[in-house]
Amino acid sequence: MKKPENKNPTYTLDMTTDAQGDGSVTCPKCNTAISPDDETEENYEIISSEIQNGELAELVLKCSKCNNTIKLTGF
Repeated sequence: MKKPENKNPTYTLDMTTDAQGDGSVTCPKCNTAISPDDETEENYEIISSEIQNGELAELVLKCSKCNNTIKLTGF
């Protein structure tokens, strides 16, 4: 995990090293579980996604509990 540099940081999580076996991650700020199986977006909101060569390259989420921004890479 890359450490943030400003007051309202965007944390970057690499899915190849920071994700659990089921693809879930936890918010680095408040430890809320963020699961790809959660289709309700109760714990997070998808802000943006980036596709490169037809594949997901980056996903930016906002934690619903603490409003932290999380960038997921390494898909």
